[in-house]
Amino acid sequence: MDDVAEGKDFSFPGQEERILQFWSDIKAFDTQLERTRDLPEYVFYDGPPFATGLPHYGHILAGTIKDVVTRYQAMRGHHVTRRFGWDCHGLPVEREIDKKLGISKKDDVLALGIDKYNEECRSVVTRYVEEWEKIITRTGRWIDFRNDYKTMDLKFMETVWWVFAKLFEKDLVYKGFKVMPYSTGLKTPLSNFEAGDNYKEVSDPEIMLAFPIVGDLHKAAFVAWTTTPWTLPSNLALCVNSNFTYVKVRNKYSGKIYVVAESRLSALPSESQKQKMTNGPVDETKKSNPKSKGSGSKKAEDVSYEILEKFSGASLVGTKYEPLFNYFMELTDTAFRVVADNYVTDDSGTGIVHCAPAFGEDDYRVCLENQVISKGENLIVAVDDDGCFTSKITDFSGRYVKDADKDIIQAVKAMGRLVKSGSFTHSYPYCYRSQTPLIYRAVPSWFVRVENVKEQLLENNKQTYWVPDYVKEKRFHNWLENARDWAVSRSRFWGTPLPIWISEDDEEIIVMDSIDKLEKLSGAKIFDLHRHNIDHITIPSSRGPEFGVLRRVPDVFDCWFESGSMPYAYLHYPFENVELFEKNFPGHFVAEGLDQTRGWFYTLMVLATALFGKPAFRNLICNGLVLAEDGKKMSKSLKNYPSPLNVINDYGADALRLYLINSPVVRAEVLRFKKEGVYCVVKDVFLPWYNAYRFLVQNAKRLEVEGSGPFFPIDQAALQKSSNVLDQWIYSATQSLVHFVCQEMDGYRLYTVVPYLLKFLDNLTNIYVRFNRKRLKGRTGDEDCRTALSMLYNVLLTSCKVMAPFTPFFTEVLYQNMRKVCKGAEESVHFCKFPQEEGKRGERIEQSVARMKTIIDLARNIRERHGKPLKMPLREMIVVHSDVDFLDDIAGKLKEYLLEELNVRSLVTSKDILTYATLRAEPDFSGLGKRLGKAMGIVAKEVKAMSQDDILAFEKSGELTIASHCLKRDDIKVVRVFKCPAGRTEKEIDASGDGDVLVILDLRADESLFEAGVAREVVNRIQKLRKKVGLEPTDVVEVYFKSSDENESVLHQVLNSQESYIREAIGSPLLRSSLMPSDAVIIGEDSFRTTANLYIAISLTRPMLVCKSDSVLALYGGDRKAAQGLMTYLRSRDNLNLKAEFQLGNGEILVDCIENQPAVRVVLGDHVFLTVGDDYLIPCS
Repeated sequence: MDDVAEGKDFSFPGQEERILQFWSDIKAFDTQLERTRDLPEYVFYDGPPFATGLPHYGHILAGTIKDVVTRYQAMRGHHVTRRFGWDCHGLPVEREIDKKLGISKKDDVLALGIDKYNEECRSVVTRYVEEWEKIITRTGRWIDFRNDYKTMDLKFMETVWWVFAKLFEKDLVYKGFKVMPYSTGLKTPLSNFEAGDNYKEVSDPEIMLAFPIVGDLHKAAFVAWTTTPWTLPSNLALCVNSNFTYVKVRNKYSGKIYVVAESRLSALPSESQKQKMTNGPVDETKKSNPKSKGSGSKKAEDVSYEILEKFSGASLVGTKYEPLFNYFMELTDTAFRVVADNYVTDDSGTGIVHCAPAFGEDDYRVCLENQVISKGENLIVAVDDDGCFTSKITDFSGRYVKDADKDIIQAVKAMGRLVKSGSFTHSYPYCYRSQTPLIYRAVPSWFVRVENVKEQLLENNKQTYWVPDYVKEKRFHNWLENARDWAVSRSRFWGTPLPIWISEDDEEIIVMDSIDKLEKLSGAKIFDLHRHNIDHITIPSSRGPEFGVLRRVPDVFDCWFESGSMPYAYLHYPFENVELFEKNFPGHFVAEGLDQTRGWFYTLMVLATALFGKPAFRNLICNGLVLAEDGKKMSKSLKNYPSPLNVINDYGADALRLYLINSPVVRAEVLRFKKEGVYCVVKDVFLPWYNAYRFLVQNAKRLEVEGSGPFFPIDQAALQKSSNVLDQWIYSATQSLVHFVCQEMDGYRLYTVVPYLLKFLDNLTNIYVRFNRKRLKGRTGDEDCRTALSMLYNVLLTSCKVMAPFTPFFTEVLYQNMRKVCKGAEESVHFCKFPQEEGKRGERIEQSVARMKTIIDLARNIRERHGKPLKMPLREMIVVHSDVDFLDDIAGKLKEYLLEELNVRSLVTSKDILTYATLRAEPDFSGLGKRLGKAMGIVAKEVKAMSQDDILAFEKSGELTIASHCLKRDDIKVVRVFKCPAGRTEKEIDASGDGDVLVILDLRADESLFEAGVAREVVNRIQKLRKKVGLEPTDVVEVYFKSSDENESVLHQVLNSQESYIREAIGSPLLRSSLMPSDAVIIGEDSFRTTANLYIAISLTRPMLVCKSDSVLALYGGDRKAAQGLMTYLRSRDNLNLKAEFQLGNGEILVDCIENQPAVRVVLGDHVFLTVGDDYLIPCS
């Protein structure tokens, strides 16, 4: 393996760029697809984004989720086709061209020419494709941009025709009028799911107006209330609730007589009120139709009115009233009368609602049911596509409806019909594209009968698996339950045209299901299906020439219909890929944002259910929204978020991927994006991971440097037989990692993997590597070192394969170096099979080591409380636990690690908790309170009164019944209160507990531990100095010390007594400064006072060759000049190279390269020592 840089010098973004080039060179993605071609298919549907803008964090999030899942499935033995898709049609594209060409009305398009307009649209569709490919590729996502699909492609559009034709065959298509949310900015109706996501707080007018009752003796008038004055010119009826009581009242001051609901009498203005009010009594916050049906809040009945008469709402039905305007006088026979319906409420308004059937869903329904209008296409809609009044409304013709409100109110006032006016603030729906207010408007449209398949939709939803499941069970289920027929046509230009040809008398309809059918019936050759290429095509009537020809209806499809057809259209089914589709439908996986529950997820489900009676997909991950750090929507104008590429260039794509995957957003919650969070992933995940890998490489290289031969890992079967407890533990922990990731990925719970990986890496670096330093550095023998290094290698290699779908770059970096010592390794980590569990997991040893970590944390807490640093040795630690197996592990194979880590001299274990603590039981009020309700008080009292024996029995059995309620371990918290032994204080002995374990430390000073404490402190400072001067673990140095105390003998005595420990810890002897050669190269110095108040200075020097002058002189028979020449030559050599030569020569080298001197054989130890330390150790030994 090659040397690797320090973590601080390792550029994650730079390495990712290198890996991108490597993938490109070996055609990694294409190669993976080719290698898995014959494996079972895993079908993934990629929802098509619009390419009219650049990708943002929402796209990167969804793309990362898709990439993680599909990479995982490819490694699990599937062939996963991944084709990028583009949504090419619809309003976003048209809006771009409208802005570019200054188009504001439909007539502008017709004047330009649909052909020119559509070709302009086609030209901008792929404007940002290159930028998308660059950004998506840089995030590490493997997806095919060369073989992408576009909704404007001929084959895709042909399948869309087929889908519609099949629905038509099933009698699931009809044409009708429907009042729909309408965008005057886009000049098109919107689906209900498009209309419900963009509400704004606005101020609108509210007025009450009078409708004089025809033939009333008192000349009374109905009073209706509205917040949409622009609908008044189209009024055709008034609606009451037949179950309400209505009153006829006279104003005591003005004499005017009105009819309103009795419960809404208080809404009428009193004489003391001004006719003009500001901010009327309205509290309208509900997100309702723009044409609201009421306002106002109830108050005490006003004394300004006397009640003349009371009657039921039912008795008013049929009563005629005087029209407000005369625009629809031709409908007098059926219109301008009272009707009744339960949609009228008495929580606001007057209990009487004005109805304009062309501009309200309920208005249209009620007027149709009461024969005010007739069913069909003859409804007069007095507002054009641009939201302006038609010539039918002569006084306001050409005016934009919302702009005409004030003049209409003025006209009503001039007629003497205005009862009350004001304004109020409420949530109002706006077009999500043009940001213009929506109106409700009756439009002719082609519909899919969604309500006919509602029960099947609900049943199919049950067959799908969602993460998180509450989105499926609640949000999506509720949306399906309230599903209405879907208006799939749009009166636009750039889209897939409806494949409907109709005769002039509307008697003959042909729906095309293929290009071939159109060509045969028309005789035309089809090369493109957009409007400008097929609108002119006619079909002769099958009834004969006298019936003329059939022409295509001018509408195009709602682009949601196209994206909902994606599972069939991207394969050009049923014209191609029949077997591929039919064997793998429903698809295995989809993933998009929460907003798609009303969008793509919905249209996928509707079309699949209507066509095949099946859901479109089996598994779904629904992500939430990514907001700016301030909680607001990410905005280019506000500049409240960092550029994705800037974040990637700073920290790497892998860090961004893990940050997103490990956030609440993968559980359909909101994420406030913080760049600092991406940095934390680098710091908390990648640097520890990299450092463990670097430690492996350094020590593998050390074997070569020291002449033990190159490192090659021991095979896994042999590793499983290792007798080392930490080898057994980390092997088991690695198998648990494999098991957990497989389990969670099979359940599509991506968000659980990163926390588990964090815990695993913490265990790897802070337990396995930290506690095994001696073994890994070769201080327990070459064989044991190779076993430990092989285990570390195996763990890192396995974790690379496990995490490859999540962090494709970093795992590739590590794998490419590690594969150099693994025969037969795959060319890329992404070509490897996903690891499988091998061997039985050791649950007991994993649990024991986890508890050992708890003990270490508890003991450290005690030390911190009492100011006892780890470098200060302590006499004894007692561990109390009820599990005998655990105590055996702690007192046996884990004991040495505990004692060394905590710097404690002896360990005592006990299962008798009552000897050291008293037990107290406390109920979990937060959890139990909700469950038990009123019984909580009784249960809590009983729990608190539990005896010591009761608590022990509960801990053993795991459950307890109190007042017929069964309590489990999580319901009762057992607190262990330490009993300080008689005659001892808390400063001398203290304890800390966590759950079922209690740790006790003897804190008393002990002179016998003084020397060990000083030695540990000195070692610690030497290691810090090595790090400070930038030494690698493989770098050999000499370490010297000097006492600055008056009495140097104390320090010398301490260090001499601890010489063996120090030498083992630092890898060389600690030498007195008097032994340092005068020409030694000092590379680091430090001086400090120990906690034992000893002052010491330490120096690090380059290793210095020591020559035995007399022995060298003897080699040349006393020739001092020749002896000096040899010594000069040897000292000029690199120490490591010289060491390697001596090792190759079994401790001897032949020196025959010195001019004019005879060849001599130099023996290590006889003639020279490689270091001062070696020279020092010989007489010591």
